[in-house]
Amino acid sequence: MGDVFKAIAEPTRRALLDELLERDEQTLFELCSRLAMKQDLTPTRQAVSQHLDVLEGAGLVRTERRGRYKLHTIDTGPLAQIAERWPPREEHS
Repeated sequence: MGDVFKAIAEPTRRALLDELLERDEQTLFELCSRLAMKQDLTPTRQAVSQHLDVLEGAGLVRTERRGRYKLHTIDTGPLAQIAERWPPREEHS
């Protein structure tokens, strides 16, 4: 679970997750374009690739090759595990 916290601690990685949640199965080029257009972020392709590697290592992103394309998909399972471990408490009046 520590990898998940480390992965989501960085703002660019959270932006990547937001973009994948909005539209899944994107290439590196598509993600770089969306970060620039929608998030006003302009990291290099190499930086975005490294961020995706960290997210994949934490289990938050899966990668699949289709022909010459490498598609990235979000996996919210690890985030659900956090909510299961520390569920919201009912407020006491």
